[in-house]
Amino acid sequence: MKYVLIFLLLIIGPVVISAANYLIGERRGNWQTADRSSAGLLPNASEHPGALIRVYAARTVRWRGIFAVHSWIIVKERGASQYTRYDYTAWGEPIRVDGFAPDGRWFGALPETILRVDGEDAERLIPKIRSVIESYTFRAYGDYHPWPGPNSNTFVQAALDAVPELYAVLPPTAIGKDYPYHGEWYGLTPSRTGIFLNLAGYLVVKVGWVEGIELNLLGAVIGIDVRRPAIKLPAVGRLGVQLSP
Repeated sequence: MKYVLIFLLLIIGPVVISAANYLIGERRGNWQTADRSSAGLLPNASEHPGALIRVYAARTVRWRGIFAVHSWIIVKERGASQYTRYDYTAWGEPIRVDGFAPDGRWFGALPETILRVDGEDAERLIPKIRSVIESYTFRAYGDYHPWPGPNSNTFVQAALDAVPELYAVLPPTAIGKDYPYHGEWYGLTPSRTGIFLNLAGYLVVKVGWVEGIELNLLGAVIGIDVRRPAIKLPAVGRLGVQLSP
């Protein structure tokens, strides 16, 4: 019973903290009028001649932001004069191209940089990412499901899975990242440094050098990052050594 209570506290406690933070300090008002302007994370595309890849995540809209982030992808080929932003959204056609400022606030929430790749590495990897986007299975109206997926984080995770050599990991608050978009219920983790068991996205266990140790129960992730010491908690996210994207 003691261990059950500890486990429940590890789930409920962070949710309560995140909810209090939302109610007291982070309410962003009406989502329809919330700020979606650039957060100043990217230089002017015409002043950055090299290729570029970015993955951003920001707390999602309204009360859902207590629990989860929305993530998206930015790419720019060498010599291109503008960035291309890819989102997967609940309204309209799911895969939305350039619907928002590349590094824009997500309805008032500042984005966090999850992945940063520049130069020749980005130039080499962009075709892999575009190939996943162009062939993504869940691209029809009605395919989006906030929980357990497929949602924006499922979409970004699929793109990251195409470039395992980058060892990119979405935050534990990226609910939907573990949705089995290919249908596999066991196998190697996305980084190919560990193994996973996945029961339709409702119960997921991962053990890997890059992913760490994660238990995902109904979207609530509890885990430990050994490589870059930290704990992972639902709603709150990652607490420990800051990541260098």
